[in-house]
Amino acid sequence: MKTESYEYRDQSSVLEGYIAWDDERSGRRAGVLVFHEWMGITDHERRACNDLANVGYLALAGDIYGKGDRPTGQNQAAQYADRYRTGDRALMRRRAQAALAALRAHPLCDSTRIAAIGFCFGGTVALELARSGADLKGVATFHAGLGTPRPASSAGVIKAKILALHGADDPYVPPPEVMAFQDEMRKSGADWQFVQQGGAVHSYTNEAAGNDPGKGFAYNERAARRSWRMMLTFFDEILS
Repeated sequence: MKTESYEYRDQSSVLEGYIAWDDERSGRRAGVLVFHEWMGITDHERRACNDLANVGYLALAGDIYGKGDRPTGQNQAAQYADRYRTGDRALMRRRAQAALAALRAHPLCDSTRIAAIGFCFGGTVALELARSGADLKGVATFHAGLGTPRPASSAGVIKAKILALHGADDPYVPPPEVMAFQDEMRKSGADWQFVQQGGAVHSYTNEAAGNDPGKGFAYNERAARRSWRMMLTFFDEILS
């Protein structure tokens, strides 16, 4: 496997992603964007890229925050994420689109076959990219924030197929937010799926979240494994 840092730009801002591919395979292959949680690109996102590369994809972890701009703890991570999540969704979308353009420009990428995934904050980013009308085959999210101040306003805006994978007991994404998301998907005419993992709370794919669901966030090996398999089946459908 080949892995490396991958610099690209959003206007004057330098962004630093992480890219992985199987260098024993030849030719172009489908690309997958991986959007990070609120701590920025960590081992969690790098592992996801590596796992995607191992099954034949070109995987790029997109950088929303900027090169060298990484939070040092959860309080700072909340501030970083809120800059985009509650402060500037237009900038969030632009950073996501910059990552898409960077992946599409890679010489090994089949630009006609690209999908995006995201975890937590990154799931919100991936959904915003889909809502922007980006030319994607699909978006899969894991325990994402589902709300938006800029919902898809008309049929046909969302071109990507949507697979939202959600912890059924996630206290950070309350039922009204879930219902609003589903209503948005219906009104937009999107091809969408929403799958709830029983017993799972927020951050259930990330081992760094610990094992105490009483905190509202915790790793759940069973839910993580099932969700990943569902995503791979989804990709078999949309990227083959």
